[in-house]
Amino acid sequence: MPTTYSDLISDVRKSIRELSLSELKRRLDEKAPMVLLDVREKEEYRAGYIPGAISIPRAFLEMQVEQKLPDKSAPIVAYCAGGTRSALAAKTLQDLGYTNVESANPGFVRWKDLKYPVEMPPSLTEAQRDRYSRHLLLPEVGEAGQAKLLSAKVLLLGAGGLGSPAALYLAAAGVGTIGLVDADVVDMSNLQRQVLHTTSRVGTPKVDSAEKAILDLNPDVKVVKFQERVDSSNVDRIFDPFDIIVDGCDNFPTRYLVNDASVFKKKPVVHGSIFRFEGQVTTFMPGVGPCYRCLYPEPPPPHLAPSCQEAGVLGILPGLVGMIQATEAVKLILGKGAPLIGRLLTYDSLRMKFGELKLRRDKNCPMCGESPTITSYIDYEGFCTLG
Repeated sequence: MPTTYSDLISDVRKSIRELSLSELKRRLDEKAPMVLLDVREKEEYRAGYIPGAISIPRAFLEMQVEQKLPDKSAPIVAYCAGGTRSALAAKTLQDLGYTNVESANPGFVRWKDLKYPVEMPPSLTEAQRDRYSRHLLLPEVGEAGQAKLLSAKVLLLGAGGLGSPAALYLAAAGVGTIGLVDADVVDMSNLQRQVLHTTSRVGTPKVDSAEKAILDLNPDVKVVKFQERVDSSNVDRIFDPFDIIVDGCDNFPTRYLVNDASVFKKKPVVHGSIFRFEGQVTTFMPGVGPCYRCLYPEPPPPHLAPSCQEAGVLGILPGLVGMIQATEAVKLILGKGAPLIGRLLTYDSLRMKFGELKLRRDKNCPMCGESPTITSYIDYEGFCTLG
């Protein structure tokens, strides 16, 4: 006689371990180590889930579980609405080699009726789920991570060579607020590398040109414009609303000011610089790693540090460096990966070679050392002229 559905479910339940909701609640209260696996459909998950649960719909379990749950010895508790899909999921996981799997029975409907704790996922619109669908597939991002991006505020210092790719990719990723600081207007010579701008916008303030490009790409983004140069008189006002600073400035007085302000305010700075065919990127995290003054205690003499205007720059180079800066900013927002804290990433485009230098915090640094001597903003133009 062919096996019936009832027979199948009965056999499955005999081959797995089931867990009562009261026991699951006790483990949750005691913060017992376990992975909660919600195998309901996405629409059910969006109506609420058990705190800490990750979502893999039953239909995608075999395809996604080994990516999202690589440790096959970890304690896993699967649940669904009533306990049937989670039983099937537990059996599938056992067949795939997972050794410590249980199924909650009954499921989420009863959990909710018992007034046990329930969390609501971030609220994304259908248009946002479509736009960021490839992010939502990544377990390191998902809806929670995308919500972090949408609520993040990133300040770009410069809407030029480095700021252009950084702005475009941060906007495309869905960073909700992007600040732009640039006092210049678009010049024809910018267009060789500053891809935010176009020929039709030559003569337009760069912040206005950048805003148009960003909003054309992603209307979710709020653009905050500062058509001014950062100096000691306005740095507090400009920096305060933002979480992360992406530094694409091209002069030493501003770099030292940015460093000092970031240390005072404990805001991370993703620093990038370019010269001819070479670029470098690092992330300064106040209190965690070194600061810019640890790396460059004093500015070099002007004749040893010519600008791109004087020395030239390969037009493609800032594209790569700016994208790495954007990647660092996204990692900081998501809290994922290993940022370039204490590491200087170097790139030589002619040899197509990356390098990495270790950076150490200087205990004698006048800004972030054990006995800092810089306690307020200084005359940065004078300091760099003396250098």
